[in-house]
Amino acid sequence: MQQLKLLTKMPKKKLYYGLASIVLGICIVSGMMWKGQSQPKPVEDDVALVQTAVISVAETAQDYAYSGEVRGRYESQLAFQVGGKIIKRNVDLGSTVNAGDALMEIDSKDIAQTVNANAAQVYSAQSQLKLAENNLKRYRQLYEQNAISQAQLDQYQSAYDAAVAAVQQTSAQYTQGANQLGYSTLYATSAGVISGINAETGQIVSAGQSVLTLVQDGEREIEINVPENRIEELRKAEQIQVTFWALPGVAADGKVREISPIADKISRTFKVRISLLNPPAEIKLGMTSTVTVVHPGNKQTASLPLSAIYQTGDTPNVWVVQNDTVTLRPIKVGRFEDNQVEVLEGLQNSDVVVTAGVHKLKEGQKVCTGGDNQ
Repeated sequence: MQQLKLLTKMPKKKLYYGLASIVLGICIVSGMMWKGQSQPKPVEDDVALVQTAVISVAETAQDYAYSGEVRGRYESQLAFQVGGKIIKRNVDLGSTVNAGDALMEIDSKDIAQTVNANAAQVYSAQSQLKLAENNLKRYRQLYEQNAISQAQLDQYQSAYDAAVAAVQQTSAQYTQGANQLGYSTLYATSAGVISGINAETGQIVSAGQSVLTLVQDGEREIEINVPENRIEELRKAEQIQVTFWALPGVAADGKVREISPIADKISRTFKVRISLLNPPAEIKLGMTSTVTVVHPGNKQTASLPLSAIYQTGDTPNVWVVQNDTVTLRPIKVGRFEDNQVEVLEGLQNSDVVVTAGVHKLKEGQKVCTGGDNQ
């Protein structure tokens, strides 16, 4: 009570200053306590245990391998020149044929009737021609005797000329029909092997529709598909070697004969034909082959497991360890095989590269290479 009386007796100005000092002191003390409690404790950086490999750069020849198929140099798509129903097929897939062999036949009944009608028209036209010729002779004699006028003779001369033209027209129609009757049988244009059958007995085909594929005897080639970024390298290839899956130990040299100017609509690759310079006698159509293309000059390359690649967008990268710290480095890759990738650019000899857990790392992170090095 005495303290309260003392406060009431103090001047109001001093009382206000005193209360303000007390409040300020409380705020300062509270702020210091809050700062001490809210400040986070320092956290040590995570050190990742990684598996690494030491890069060994070697000089290798630049070569690429493509799978291919043995094909014939000349392949003909055979078709009937007239439409109709196939009534007979004389060959099977793989049959060997000679030039002039009958391969297929279509029903020629309608064509034969057309030929008969054309023959009748020829006979009729020839009869009209004979009549016009007799009339012309008769009226020419009358004209010489001044029994008819020149105008009347000209009429019979014109009728004779029309009859001659009618005979020529009907004869041409008859010849055309006879040719179509001959077209009802499909003949081999050259010696070779039937590599494709696109129509069967009982099927109705139109004129020009491909029904058989004939591979002509002679030169054999290898057909491969090459991506667009390798076309120029293929043109400059120093050596092309062809091996065959079914003929171990058999190889042949080749050269580029033809490169398609247009890419395939689906695969977006270009068809390339490789001519065989010394074709083995054992090769057969349709065999699987491997075409190895050797490019001029050597290159410095290294090999890494696929697990070492860290892809960012369209760029392949690897984590390189330097002073126990990882750094992301872009690289240029080559071919892939047996879970390994060929590195063409971006790495040097003795570089240490992370080969496992690459997706858990970040730039500048400390690592421990205590794992088994590859």
